[in-house]
Amino acid sequence: MDQLIAATVVIGDRNYRIKLDPKDEEVVRRTVKTINDKILEYKTHFAGKDMQDYIAMVLVWLATEQSGAAAADLKQEALTERLSSLEKLLDANIANDF
Repeated sequence: MDQLIAATVVIGDRNYRIKLDPKDEEVVRRTVKTINDKILEYKTHFAGKDMQDYIAMVLVWLATEQSGAAAADLKQEALTERLSSLEKLLDANIANDF
């Protein structure tokens, strides 16, 4: 396993010290940027008492996005299976014609 590196990320005006695999650093930084961008978006569009309100809104949004992605993956798998079945049927019909 690779050596973990220490990194500091800022989420909602707070610093967090984390350790991560160097190959994951890019993904983590992009995710943190997405979170902070969403916090800023919610701050400009919705009234909230404090930063925790905005972080909670982003958490709900992120969880919903993940659920939607999982559902899309399942649909993609079902479609792939159907296409494979159709391809096998076509191959069998072509083989029978010769």
